[in-house]
Amino acid sequence: MPILGADMEAGTLVAWRKNPGDRVKRGDVVAEVETEKGLIDVEIFANGVLERVLVQPGQKVPVGTVLAIIREDGAAVGTPPLAPAAAPPTSRRLRISPLARKLATELGIDPAAIPGTGPDGAITREDVERAALQRAAIPSGTPPAPTPGVVDRQAQLRQTVGAAMARAKREIPHYYLGTTIDLGRATDWLAVENAKRPVPTRLLPGVLLMKAVALALREVPELNARWIAGKVEPSPVIHVGVAISLRSGGLVAPALHDTDHQSLDELMRSLRDLVMRARAGTLRSSELSDPTITVTSLGEQGVESVFGIIYPPQVAIVGFGKIVERPWVVEGQIMPRPVVTATLSADHRVTDGHRGGLFLVAVDRLLQEPDRL
Repeated sequence: MPILGADMEAGTLVAWRKNPGDRVKRGDVVAEVETEKGLIDVEIFANGVLERVLVQPGQKVPVGTVLAIIREDGAAVGTPPLAPAAAPPTSRRLRISPLARKLATELGIDPAAIPGTGPDGAITREDVERAALQRAAIPSGTPPAPTPGVVDRQAQLRQTVGAAMARAKREIPHYYLGTTIDLGRATDWLAVENAKRPVPTRLLPGVLLMKAVALALREVPELNARWIAGKVEPSPVIHVGVAISLRSGGLVAPALHDTDHQSLDELMRSLRDLVMRARAGTLRSSELSDPTITVTSLGEQGVESVFGIIYPPQVAIVGFGKIVERPWVVEGQIMPRPVVTATLSADHRVTDGHRGGLFLVAVDRLLQEPDRL
C-alpha cells in the first residue's frame, strides 16, 4: 500500500486492474485504492509478471503493506499464481468503492442508480453524496444536514490532515522568508502572448510562477529534496506539487512531473488536466507520492500572502498571494505596478535563510524575463 501523503495511514483496496499471470510494465495501473482524498490509481514500478495478490478487494490495510508479488523479468519463477482476485472490469459490472457502497446503504440509495465519475465510471463517495443531495432537492451549494450514524467524511479528512500538519509543524524546524516581486514585465508579456491565442490555449499567471520556481530549484537544489529516516535525500528531478482544493473539502497536492523541462504550454495543459482529475478523484499514485516541493496560492481567495506548513517528507513549500497593484519605484519614478508576495517555508535541518534568500531572488530574476521561461 503506497503512502500517498504524510496524512495517509491506511487505504482500502477497491479493485485489481490486472490478474495473476498478467504481464505488467512500469507505469501500468494495477489496482485502485480509496483513501480519504478519493479513489487513486496505483501504478507499477517494475517490468514483469503479476505472480500473486496478497490483499483482496474491500480490505483496508496500513501503508507499507505488501499488496502483490511481481516477478521481475529475468527472476526465477516462484509460487504459481493464484486464481484471479477480481473479475476483469467490464462496462456492465457495477464498480463502486467499499466506502461509497457503505455510505449508499446508510443513506438508503440504490448504487445502480448513481452515475459514477471515478475511473471507468466507478462510483465514489462524492457521487453518493451528490445523489443524496439531489434526492433531497437541496441546492448544490448547501451542505446536507448530518445524518445520525453517518460518518462526516469532510470532518474526518480535516482531522487527518490536521494531525499530519500538527506533526509536521512540531517536528520540522521551519524558517520563513518573504519578498515582493514586480510582475509588470511578466503580466505585459502575458497580455501580448495571450492576445495571439484562442481562449482555450491562453496561459495563466500561475504557470509562469510554477516554471520560475522549478528553474530556481536548479540554482538552489537543496530545497528540492526529501527528509527521510533522519537524513536529507536530494532529488535528481523536479516535480512541483500543486495545492488543489477539493469540492468536497480538503486539499491535495499532486505533482507536475519534470516541471523544469516542460514548456509553458505543456505546463498549462498539465495543470488543467491535473486539477480536473484531482476534483474527479482520478489521480495516479505517482502524482501524489512524487512531489519534491509544493507551491500553494490563495490569490483567487484575495489573500496577499501565505506562509505554508511543509508537507513531509518535502523540505520546502512556496506560497504566492494575490497579484495587486502597488506604488513601485521604477528608474527613479513612482508608478503603479502589479506585484505579488512570494514566501518560502523551509526546513532548517536542510537549508538556512541565506540559501532560502538566494532561491527567492532567483524566482524574482526569472520572472523579469518571462519570454525565457
